[in-house]
Amino acid sequence: MSIIRDPEFSPDYTVPVVIVGGGACGLTAAISARQQGADVVVLERDAHPAGSTAMSYGGICGAGTAAQRRSRVQDQALWLMDDILGITKGQTDPGLARTIAENSGPTLDWLIEDLGFDLEVETQWSGLGHRVPRLHMPPGRSGEVLMGMLLSAAERAGVDILTQARVTSLIVDDEERVLGVRVERPGETENIGVEQLILASCGYGANEELINKHMPELEGAQYYGHEGNVGDALLWGQAIGAEVADLGAYQALGSLSSPGNLVIPHTLLIGGGVQVNASGNRFENELHDISGQALTILQQPDGICWIVYDERLHSEAHASFDEYKDAVSLGLAKSAGSWEGLAQQMRVPEEALAGAMTIVSECKSGVQKDAFGRDLENVEQLNAPFYAIKVTGALFHTQGGLCVDEKARVKRIDGGTFPNLFAGGGAARSVSGPSVWGYLPGMGLCTAVTLGKLAGEEAAANTLSQDRIE
Repeated sequence: MSIIRDPEFSPDYTVPVVIVGGGACGLTAAISARQQGADVVVLERDAHPAGSTAMSYGGICGAGTAAQRRSRVQDQALWLMDDILGITKGQTDPGLARTIAENSGPTLDWLIEDLGFDLEVETQWSGLGHRVPRLHMPPGRSGEVLMGMLLSAAERAGVDILTQARVTSLIVDDEERVLGVRVERPGETENIGVEQLILASCGYGANEELINKHMPELEGAQYYGHEGNVGDALLWGQAIGAEVADLGAYQALGSLSSPGNLVIPHTLLIGGGVQVNASGNRFENELHDISGQALTILQQPDGICWIVYDERLHSEAHASFDEYKDAVSLGLAKSAGSWEGLAQQMRVPEEALAGAMTIVSECKSGVQKDAFGRDLENVEQLNAPFYAIKVTGALFHTQGGLCVDEKARVKRIDGGTFPNLFAGGGAARSVSGPSVWGYLPGMGLCTAVTLGKLAGEEAAANTLSQDRIE
């Protein structure tokens, strides 16, 4: 990774809009730019575009969409903005929060209504910071399925994607205008000129040095993310004077199966399940912080806990989530007809688990209040057969990055924006505030596609405007 300052740069060839990264943000930007009439190339380091998107559920949050209205969910951008500011305790950029909130619905409508994406509102998934159901999910709740939709749409739009193409350097002039990129492909190195450059190369979760510097609380934690997330975009931006923020912010997973490394759906908890540690005891409000709970789990004995639920929740998850089906097929979900029998399979103290679940039942019946502050009253009781699956906490995705404006243009640390540089997805600062506790479900992909679409439109407009002037 480097910056090459060469005002006399002479490229091998020039492409009007170049996009670094072929995940959700990069492909959305490419499709958007092509629809505006610009020529585009996506540079993807892997042999097949996948990235963090393919490792996710593929859920995109958005407010005021046609899909929500079809599901009889009332929502609006202002509510989403308020929820963003609420969960981040006001410690995020309100302008960016407004941009994301106001454009999330139109972007999802564009994907679903115009491009034909098969996304439906997950009406079971509410709370965790969202006042109404907002997650728009692909079939199987699979990020791989979402990537398939994006790649198909990119092909239909005529997007050129160069795979096994790793960008090693940005080439800039004396005023930090990006002139081109140096790209390594098997057996060759190319210097590609750019008129507009969009950085969509994700975050820095795989960069151990940056994680240790900005997130010391994660020392020794497992990383469950794409190995290519080494922070190239962040480092390039910093080298040319870009403004950055919230580098200690991240999305963690508190539901990664152990063993198996499969993401277990939070619907098991939303629907009435609970967590217990290796001693058979509950230790937190399971719905307080979907991301930050990874840290509390890692603080438990052996750094694990069990999600405890029942046949009803098992059946619902098995019908909807591909990764949960995989976990079941691997024998990771334990089941028994009594709490004592389940405790034996979990290898936790029988008396402790039975006692904890008796208290949970009484809280649901209104006999007592939950000691951890969870509102369990009138939540459906768990009924035999009972289930449990062991999970741990892990880092999934960083949330800090390059600061961008309302058009996804990268901001300069000395004021203003760069003339032809854009960022989105994991390369850009998100709206999750300064730490782990400000993450909203589906916000990662929301910012990816929303900023991607904005960046693609603006980059194309700049290119076409320049063509008209010339």
